Amino acid sequence: MSNVDDYLKAAERQNTLSSYASAIRHFEEEWKGLLPASSDAIARYLADYASSLSGNTLRHRLAALSRWHLDQGFADPTKTTTIRQLLKGIRTVHNTPENRAKPLDLDVLEQVDLWLAEGIDRSLRQGDDASALRFTRDRSLILLGFWRGFRSEELARLSVENVQIVSTEGMTCYLDRSKGDRQTLGKTYKCPSLSRLCPVAAFAQWTALAKLHDGPVYRGIDRWGNVSRKAMHPNSMIPLLRNMLSLAGVPDVKEYSSHSLRRGFAGWARASGWDIKELMEYVGWQDIKSAMRYLDTPDAELQNRFEQSLQKGRTRNE
Repeated sequence: MSNVDDYLKAAERQNTLSSYASAIRHFEEEWKGLLPASSDAIARYLADYASSLSGNTLRHRLAALSRWHLDQGFADPTKTTTIRQLLKGIRTVHNTPENRAKPLDLDVLEQVDLWLAEGIDRSLRQGDDASALRFTRDRSLILLGFWRGFRSEELARLSVENVQIVSTEGMTCYLDRSKGDRQTLGKTYKCPSLSRLCPVAAFAQWTALAKLHDGPVYRGIDRWGNVSRKAMHPNSMIPLLRNMLSLAGVPDVKEYSSHSLRRGFAGWARASGWDIKELMEYVGWQDIKSAMRYLDTPDAELQNRFEQSLQKGRTRNE
């Protein structure tokens, strides 16, 4: 492989490449489609899955098919009037609200953190090293994920040598790339030390117990307490989080996903008086539309706004 090929490959996000490959396998193996494909074949494919897959998933499958044809030197069959009209019709017929992860509120975080802390203490007393490692890792992961608003892939990409703890002030985390880093310039994220629910103390406890000096921060742990050298896969974060919540006694755990940490922090920050610009800069959102997808107005706050307006109108009429 030439240097040109190496650099072109490096420009692609691994998650994107993997998801495109999965989409192509679905077209060929599940639907039994043939490549290169005609526009009519792709239209039938989209129609067959219009009722079972979300609009975002269908558009992603379409992008993967488009990319495959262009990479192989074929004309792009996805850029036709038929496909555009079909997508419009699918949106009209199957226009359902977007499923959003339930925010992990601060009281839920406290409940889970208490359960994890008790698990750490109990495991250390009983000499159960494997359980102590898992509890300690999970506590660090959920606290840092919440207070930094990190995505699953960002937690998985974090390496020990790129995290610096500065006395009692806090920590800095450097990521060479992330979803919000469009230019792949790398970015440093700061996280403060806290009097409770502290991500810095939890991180220090985990890396010390696991004797980590470099490599991935969050790794798999087998039943005997052996810590893997490889990072956890981003897709493992959701079942891990749901299992934590379930064991801690949190109801309706299937409503939570890895985005729950990010949404929970965003809601906490807004309720604590952060303005939207400050929140966008901290979390790393590039535009207001992305930020607003993570913010919900609580029913009580919405009711209060209506009542205030009603009171003002009543005062004017009197």
